[in-house]
Amino acid sequence: MALNDSNPHPNPLPSKGEGVRFDEVERDAIYRVIHARRDMRHFSGGEVAPEILQRILEAAHAAPSVGYMQPWRFVRITKADLREQLIALVEEEKEKTSDVMDERKAEFMRLKVEGIRDCAELIAVVLAPDDGTVFGRRTMPEEMALCSVSCAIENMWLAARAENLGMGWVSFFEPIDVAKLLKCPDGSKPIALLCLGPVNAFYDKPMLEKEGWREREKMGVVLAEDQYPLATDKI
Repeated sequence: MALNDSNPHPNPLPSKGEGVRFDEVERDAIYRVIHARRDMRHFSGGEVAPEILQRILEAAHAAPSVGYMQPWRFVRITKADLREQLIALVEEEKEKTSDVMDERKAEFMRLKVEGIRDCAELIAVVLAPDDGTVFGRRTMPEEMALCSVSCAIENMWLAARAENLGMGWVSFFEPIDVAKLLKCPDGSKPIALLCLGPVNAFYDKPMLEKEGWREREKMGVVLAEDQYPLATDKI
């Protein structure tokens, strides 16, 4: 299935010039989706209906990008043997990651870090070759391209959650190895394998928090006024 130019959403946005305002119910729904989003690793198989997948991909393609460069490319993995090859690369990288974990190695190896084998859809996200865009990224060319692709991924994540589907971002791989498997052009860089599909249940909190790996920082650690926030700041 490929993206097309039709609007797959049952409630199309107003045409240009009308403007869009949201009522309290719609506003609250957005915040609910944001806070209910989870990086899922446990999937229940099944499938994603084509029209739903289309909506999720359209949401990704509607993301903002620096200089409107739109540097995202999506590859839907449909061949079973290709999925198995990607699984092998992920397992290899997990082993290499564990080797540098020191005292947390055993704890890390117990964690489930991906759901590639069980998810209904697997989509690779690739950073496209640099198209020369200077607008907004002269001083940080790669960083701004990566930030733009990340916006597209976040749009997918929120759209998937709104569709009551789980999504998980897998980054355990060597980009050059995935690029070879996907026949990516020179200058491109795979940055994510996205697992997407039905789940039996969503985690009640982020899995790494649930497993005691890390906790969410307090707002006072990440927010300050007029200078870089200090860890002792409390808000």
